Amino acid sequence: MILDSFRLDGKVALITGASRGLGQGAALALAEAGADLALLDRSGSEETAELAEAMGRRVHSIELDLIAASPEDMDAAVQSVVDALGRVDILCNNAGIIRRAPLLEHPASDWDDVLAINLDAVFHLSQAASRRFVAQGDGGKIINTASMLSFQGGILVPGYAASKHAVAGVTKAFANELAAQNINVNAIAPGYMATDNTAQLRADEARQKAILDRIPAARWGTPADLQGPYVFLASPASDYLNGAIIPVDGGWLVR
Repeated sequence: MILDSFRLDGKVALITGASRGLGQGAALALAEAGADLALLDRSGSEETAELAEAMGRRVHSIELDLIAASPEDMDAAVQSVVDALGRVDILCNNAGIIRRAPLLEHPASDWDDVLAINLDAVFHLSQAASRRFVAQGDGGKIINTASMLSFQGGILVPGYAASKHAVAGVTKAFANELAAQNINVNAIAPGYMATDNTAQLRADEARQKAILDRIPAARWGTPADLQGPYVFLASPASDYLNGAIIPVDGGWLVR
């Protein structure tokens, strides 16, 4: 049955930024499809863990601030998943931040923090996970979180735009190197989602109207809108998909 190829029974998924929003939605979707979870967040992911455990899933929680974490810290975090749950099969690089300020006033610290989480952590965690995938010998899945600003420049967010353009690039670069080892690397590019990162936009009446006027679906997205794509990219159903950046945006890019 074709639906069997979307099952994740026996798999272990590591999700960053899993305490709320898109990361929590992704984690719970993978758990519902059968995966056990490793949840990495700087402040813990108790609610997500409880919801996954209620489904009968095993959960390993990792508290780690990706701004301050060294490459060695991130490698150790991935190893802790293998130690606790026996293996790792899926990495969802979801954690991300956004800092808004005019370019001429943009603090260097904001630039550094955004790049540390949105790009540097993606590289180091993907490298660490891929080493375990290769050692296990049966492949793996990496799902990066791109953005509409992987394609556009945005307003007041130079660090975020730079990081998300780079995420699209490293997704393709990683896929080129890893596809032959049965490791699929792809990315989801969420559109305008009703999460903490867009609260400032949604509070600005004029900006919210401009955004909604451009979205053919005429609404903000929700974490639930990404759950199907996450399960697809994590499952055997996507085994021949490599280096793709999949927009889930209500039609924003085609308007």
